[in-house]
Amino acid sequence: MDDIDRAILAVLEKDGRINNADLAVRVGLSPSPCLRRVRRLEETGVIRGYRALIDPAAVGRSLRVFVGVRLVRHARADVAAFERAVVRLPEVVHTHHVTGNYDYLLHVEVADLSAYEHFHANRLANLPGVAAVSSYVTMKTLPADTT
Repeated sequence: MDDIDRAILAVLEKDGRINNADLAVRVGLSPSPCLRRVRRLEETGVIRGYRALIDPAAVGRSLRVFVGVRLVRHARADVAAFERAVVRLPEVVHTHHVTGNYDYLLHVEVADLSAYEHFHANRLANLPGVAAVSSYVTMKTLPADTT
């Protein structure tokens, strides 16, 4: 990984749909070597994929909640059971195993507070091994710095 690879990654992180010719210009390469580098970055797993960023409000998921989850026990079987169950919940956008006061930090998106209350009471609290749940409702999300 050199400075040109890092420049390619920086451009692709901001614009994954940029065409190879424009990417090559932005990083100071001709198109053929640029494409070879991008393909190598893909093949080696540095670039894991490309995705569309969806506006949650446009698809009925206006409420974003960060949820700290503490498990009752940390035995391998209990952790595995929780992880298998939580990744199946469509409301859970990201699941992070963390250190600190909680075992997991979840990024949840739902339509509104009523939908979150239903999710919390009927789905999240019933996952295997859950001891405690703390919810942090997002009031505003700042855009990423694009400079």
